[in-house]
Amino acid sequence: MNDLVRIGSETAKGGFANEKTIAKKFDKWKKDKEAQKWLKIMGYNLDEIKDVEAVILHGHKTDVQIKVTITLKKAISVQNLSIKKANSDADFNQIDKRWVKNYVDLWDIPNNIVNLLEIFCGKISPKQLLKEGKITKDKYKKLRDKRRFFMDEFEIKRQKEIIDFFTKNKLLIVTDILKGRGQFAADWMLVTRYDRMKDETSWVLADINKAMSIFGEGDVKISPRGSIAIGKITLQRKGGDGGRETGKMLQFKIKPCDLFES
Repeated sequence: MNDLVRIGSETAKGGFANEKTIAKKFDKWKKDKEAQKWLKIMGYNLDEIKDVEAVILHGHKTDVQIKVTITLKKAISVQNLSIKKANSDADFNQIDKRWVKNYVDLWDIPNNIVNLLEIFCGKISPKQLLKEGKITKDKYKKLRDKRRFFMDEFEIKRQKEIIDFFTKNKLLIVTDILKGRGQFAADWMLVTRYDRMKDETSWVLADINKAMSIFGEGDVKISPRGSIAIGKITLQRKGGDGGRETGKMLQFKIKPCDLFES
């Protein structure tokens, strides 16, 4: 199979949506049917494998990753898996969150876009803008949330600037938030969905390039709720956190179930 379209899915009895359980399945690959299927999807001949070791990685991305080391008869291969648990209601799953300033160097974000993003997430408050005379009292009163701007509350010209920036840098952004960079960049995305009533786990394993093409498919636009849609990826203000400062971070979210529907 072509590496860009390598993908497989199935439903199995029992629950293994937990990353620790998934890691153990790889470790016990000789007897575990799911692990054997995952290794085959990755392109391995089981007869050529001597050993498999899985380690859960933390701190490299906001999502959970598993590093799988496959010892072959003539070589050693390493595969990094991004693990996603999908809810039965097809809800969103956070894939990346950072302060605006931490994205600046990654994507060479110009100052005007940085400013708009910080207003969007509330790092620069509407009250501050009002005090500095950058917005009118009438504009302030009409805001849906006095802590920040929604994207559709910016002037049309500013909305276009944001859309143009994310459109121009779409491939780079989608790659960074789904795959990552360096030695811990994800090679695969494994999405699991557990049905407690049936005691069944559905799974889909996709080459990360295939996953990026699925979640990145579509235009960059302002969403109906005033966030940014980058294909099937949503960029929004993090919010929550009991009103703490960390609620002013940016976060990217996807619906993992979209991978089942590809």
